[in-house]
Amino acid sequence: MDNKSVSLCFWNTALDLIKNIEVQAIIGPQNSMQANFVIDLGDKAWVPIISFSATSPSLSSLGSSYFFQVTQNDSSQVNAISAIVQNYKWREAVPIYADNAYGKGIIPFLVDALQNVDARVPYRSVISPLATDDQIGEELYKLMTMQTRVFIVHMSTKLGYRLFNKAKEIGMMSEGYVWITTNGITDSLCSLKRSVLDSMHGILGVKTYFQETKKLENFTIRWERKFQEENRAILNAELTVIGLWAYDAASALAMAVEKVGTTNFYFQKTNASSNLTELEAIGISQNGPKLHEALMGIKFKGLAGDFNFVNGQSQSSTFKIINVNGNGERLVAFWTPENGLSRKLNSGNTSTYFSSKENVGPVIWPGDSSSVPKGWEIPTNGKKLKIGVPVKNGFTEFVKVTYDTSCNRTQVTGYCIDVFNAVMKTLPYAVSYEFIPYANSSGGSNGSYNDLVYQVYLGKFDAVVGDTTITANRPSFVDFTLPYTESGVSLVVPIKDNGTRNAWIFLKPLSRDLWITSGCFFVFIGFVVWILEHRINDDFRGPPAHQIGTSLWYSFSTMVFAQREIVVSNLARFVVIIWVFVVLILTQSYTASLTSLLTIQQLQPTITDINQLIKNGEYVGYQGGSFVLPILKKMNFDETKLKVYDTPEECDILLSKGSANGGIAGAIFEIPYMKLFLGQYCSKYTMVESIYKIDGFGFVFPVGSPLVSDVSRAVLNVTEGEKMKNIENAWLGKKNNCIDSKNKVSSASLSLASFWGLFLIAGVASLSALIISLSMFLYKEREQIWIPYHSEGSIWRRIHDTLRIFDRKNLSFHIFRKRELQEKSRIDSDHVIGASEASPNTTYLQSPSSYTTDIEPPFACLGTLGTSPGEYGDFNPNGLASQLEPAIELIN
Repeated sequence: MDNKSVSLCFWNTALDLIKNIEVQAIIGPQNSMQANFVIDLGDKAWVPIISFSATSPSLSSLGSSYFFQVTQNDSSQVNAISAIVQNYKWREAVPIYADNAYGKGIIPFLVDALQNVDARVPYRSVISPLATDDQIGEELYKLMTMQTRVFIVHMSTKLGYRLFNKAKEIGMMSEGYVWITTNGITDSLCSLKRSVLDSMHGILGVKTYFQETKKLENFTIRWERKFQEENRAILNAELTVIGLWAYDAASALAMAVEKVGTTNFYFQKTNASSNLTELEAIGISQNGPKLHEALMGIKFKGLAGDFNFVNGQSQSSTFKIINVNGNGERLVAFWTPENGLSRKLNSGNTSTYFSSKENVGPVIWPGDSSSVPKGWEIPTNGKKLKIGVPVKNGFTEFVKVTYDTSCNRTQVTGYCIDVFNAVMKTLPYAVSYEFIPYANSSGGSNGSYNDLVYQVYLGKFDAVVGDTTITANRPSFVDFTLPYTESGVSLVVPIKDNGTRNAWIFLKPLSRDLWITSGCFFVFIGFVVWILEHRINDDFRGPPAHQIGTSLWYSFSTMVFAQREIVVSNLARFVVIIWVFVVLILTQSYTASLTSLLTIQQLQPTITDINQLIKNGEYVGYQGGSFVLPILKKMNFDETKLKVYDTPEECDILLSKGSANGGIAGAIFEIPYMKLFLGQYCSKYTMVESIYKIDGFGFVFPVGSPLVSDVSRAVLNVTEGEKMKNIENAWLGKKNNCIDSKNKVSSASLSLASFWGLFLIAGVASLSALIISLSMFLYKEREQIWIPYHSEGSIWRRIHDTLRIFDRKNLSFHIFRKRELQEKSRIDSDHVIGASEASPNTTYLQSPSSYTTDIEPPFACLGTLGTSPGEYGDFNPNGLASQLEPAIELIN
C-alpha cells in the first residue's frame, strides 16, 4: 500500500473518531502527508490535531488554528546545514530528497539558506518513495557525471538507508564525496543495524538535541523495562526523540484537559440532510476553543526540553552535528541560532553567526579520509575539459594556433597558454583538459571574442583561455578568474624630434613664468639691499643713476657669486644669504637642464591628449575583434574615422602614413598589446595617456564553476613568483629592442611650480628684513619726522622730509664713528709733529678741528686745493684732512 492509500485510510479513521466517537483531540499524524489530510477535519470540527513526527514546513503555511507541531519544523535545521557548507567553503551542494510532501517541504528554505552563504544548487535530485534500487542507482550514476560532490539527503529513514546502500555499492561513499543528512535520518541512527551504519560511514548528520536530565534518565529506564516486557524478541531498543516528543505531546494534552475540565464534552450536530457530504455532516466540538486556548498556554519542562507553542509550533532549535564513524556516531559540533557552530554548547561565542573550522571537531570523511573534500571533482564520464582558444592573425605572442596537416594535429602555444598550464599545475589535484581552436571550416576565426565567451555560456566549451579581457558585461553570463595581466586601455602616437639647435635654446631650460619670476626677484632683492644699506654704506650712495646701477649690479652678480660690494648690516647679510642659496639652486638646475637639451635627443609625442584627436577629426586605429569599439563610440569618435588593424606591422604602417595620408594619428591599445608593440617600435611611438580602466586578461569559466576560486588562487601564486617572469621573458621580451636605446622622450622645461617654495622663503625673509629696518628708522628719527605742520600740504611735506632724512647718512652707525675717530687721531698726530718743529715766535692757526663745516673764511683760499667738504651734502673728514695738510705745511 502506497503512502497516499495509507493517508486516506488515516483520514477515514480520523473522520470516524470525530463524527461517531466525538473525540475532543487527536494525537498521531505520523507524517506530513497524513497531517495534510486531517488538518481540515480539525478546523472543521474544532478538534485539536497534535503531531509529534510531522515536520514539513508546508504544514505551517496552511494557517490551521487547530494543528499543533510538537516536533521541530524542518526549516529550523536549514541554517545548521548551510553553516556546515560555509564552514568548509563548499560552493555547491545538491539536495537529494523524496518526491512527497515531506521531501519537498524543506527545499525552498534550504535553497535560500545556501544562497545566503554564497553556495548554489546546480541540480535537484528527486527520488520517488516507491523507487526501486535500480532506479535509485540510475539517479546516483547521473550525479557521478556532475562536478558537485556535496549531497544533502532529506527523505524518510527507510528510503535513506536504501540510498546509502546503493551509493556504497557504486563507489560514491569513497574519498572526495560529502554526504549530509537531515534529522529525519540522523535521529534514528541508534536503531540501525551495523550493516546499515557501515554503508553510511563518513557522513555528517544534523541531529535534534535534547538535554540529558535526571527526569529523562528515569523515564528511559522505565520505558526500556516496559518495552522489553512487551517485546521480548527485540533487543537493545533505544528511545528516539520522536518517542520523547510523543510523551511530551500527551502530557501537554493532559494538562490542557485538566485545565479546561471535563464538562461540555459534546458536539453540536448539524441538521441532517441526505444532500450533505460526510465531511459537512460532522459536528462542532463545544469544548474545542477552550482546549485550543489551553494548549497554546501550556509551558513545562518536558523530556525533550522546554515545551511551549508559538503559533502552534515548538520553538526548540538546537542541533548536534554528528559524524557517523565505526559502529556509531561522534559529536562534531553544536549549532544554535545565537552562536552558530561551536564545539561546546554554551561557549558564549556570539561574535559571528557562523564559526570557523577551529570550532568544529575532527571528521572522518567517506573513504576514511581525514582531509576535507574540496566539494567537487572533474566528472568521471571520461571526458576532458574542452578549453576554447581564439584564432587570430596578429599579436600571436599571446595565442598562436598552428595546424600540422601532415599528422593532422593542432598545436596551441603562446603567453596565455603557458600561464594557464602553469596555473593548472599548481592546483592540488589533476585536471585533464584539451585546447580547441574557435575556428571556422577554413581555419580562420569563427567570431569575435564576445562570441567565443558566449560559447561557454552555451555549454560548448568548459572554459576559454586566451587574451580575453574582463569587461563589465561579460561576467553577467560567465565567470572570470582573477586577472593575470596589467589593466587599462591606452593611446599610442608617433613621436617627433624637437631638439632643434638654434641661437635661443639657452632660454628653453626655464619656463616663461620662471624666467619672469626670477628677473622680478633679482630686482626686488637689489631694492631690498639698497634700502638696508643706503644710510650706512658708501657703496650704495651717490648720484641716483649710480645707486640704481650698483643695486642691480649687486643683485645680478650673485648669479656668478662675483659681487664686490660689502654689505655691513646684519639684516642685509641675512637677506643675501637666503638669496645666494636660491640662486645656487636655480643655476645648478638651469645648468643640468641645458646640458640635457644640448646632449640628448629631444623626442615629443605628436598628440598629448585624446581629445585633440576628437576635436581635429583625426583617424584613429583599434585592434580588430577587440571590445574597444563601443568605448570609442561612447567617447564621441566618428565611426568613419576609425580604422582596424590586426597585426603590429599593420599598425606601424598606418601610424607612419599619418592621418593626412590615409593612415591614423593614433592607435588604441590594451596595455599588454601596447607593451608588445612599443617593444618593437619604441623609437617611433610612445604612450601618452590611459583612456579607460579595465581588469586585464582572465580565464573564462561557466557561472558558478567550482574551478574559478581554485584557479584564481593559483593565478596569484603564479603571478607573484619567478615562473611568471620567465614566461613574460620568453614571449613578450623577445621583441623588446629598446632596452639600451638612447632615444628618450624629454621632459618639459623647469617651471615655477618646482621652485615657488624657494621664492616664498626669499620673499618672506626680504620683506621681514625690510619691515624691521624701516621700523627701526622711523623709531630712531621719530622726533624729526613727527614735528607739527600747519600748512595744507603737511602730508606731502612730511613724506618729503622723511625721504630727505632717510637719504642722509646714519653717522651714528659704528662704521662712521670708527672712521671719524681714526681720521681725528691722524690729524692730531700731524699737528703735534708740526708744532715741535716751529719757532717759539711763530703765530699758530686754530686747530682745524675747532672749525665747523659752516665756517669758510679760514679755508677760502684752499678751495682750489680740492673738492669742498660735503660734495654730496655730507661732512667728509677724509676730504677735509686732505685739504688741510698743504695749508698746515705752508703755515709751519
